[in-house]
Amino acid sequence: MLAVLLLTGCIANGGGSQASMSSPPVTVQDAPASHAPLETTQASTKIPVYWIGRSKEEVYLYREFRDISSDENPVTTALRIMMAEKPLDHDFFTPWQEPGSLATSISGKNIITVDISRDAFNSNLDAGMAQRAVQQLVYTATAAASSSGLINSGQQIQVVILVDGHKDYMAFGQVQLGQPMERNASLVAPLWIIDPQEETSLPAGVVKFNGRSTDSSRPISWQILQENGKGEKTSLLTGQAKATGEQGQYGLFTFNVTLKTGKYELRVSQVDEAGATIETSTDTRLFNVG
Repeated sequence: MLAVLLLTGCIANGGGSQASMSSPPVTVQDAPASHAPLETTQASTKIPVYWIGRSKEEVYLYREFRDISSDENPVTTALRIMMAEKPLDHDFFTPWQEPGSLATSISGKNIITVDISRDAFNSNLDAGMAQRAVQQLVYTATAAASSSGLINSGQQIQVVILVDGHKDYMAFGQVQLGQPMERNASLVAPLWIIDPQEETSLPAGVVKFNGRSTDSSRPISWQILQENGKGEKTSLLTGQAKATGEQGQYGLFTFNVTLKTGKYELRVSQVDEAGATIETSTDTRLFNVG
């Protein structure tokens, strides 16, 4: 079943102010819950955070890893970054505002409770964008809990959102909160780059790229463009990669390229059955070498 959502409204620009934004209708296809797996536990000083981004006319959730810089529990830390900071990738954004209060807890039944003050919702969103914003919180909370080992990623996990300690608040005036929520697999991006992150500086030589695709049966087309110093980019290298994993399921892809000192952009896209790139499942990343 296809649901068409019109997205118009205001989004936070990361500094507490708001910016107007309108977008065309977005078509989202439902997907089974098994297609939205949790992050695996990892020993790292970084934490997963989800943002909202565009791929042509589609609007999806994308993930970045951010440095942990506080003593709060990982779920609270990740949500605070999601609401109060800007994403590294300039193509992403968040409609949330920095909350006056934020607290999280996890029950023995793998239920994460997030209690947040109502000032976090001070953005004008339509129903489609509000749904994505709420799922942005659900994805970030569950990712932080799972990657830090606070929950069993092999079990079902749900998120309950309270506002000033109360249920039944209407998030952004559009989405009723208070009931257990799960990840909506139809809203996550079909493809994204994991490494390098936006504007990372890497040593010259062999550069390793990796990313994630929701459908490992589709080949990944990649292109590396180089900036010429005048703000112009020209195609330098192209190729294809294959995502590992069972057909129709999430998979990881990786490839290596030898690069000299310079400024580059990586573009990756899923490829359809006819061999053409799928523009709505494309991600880009700027990075430096040398």
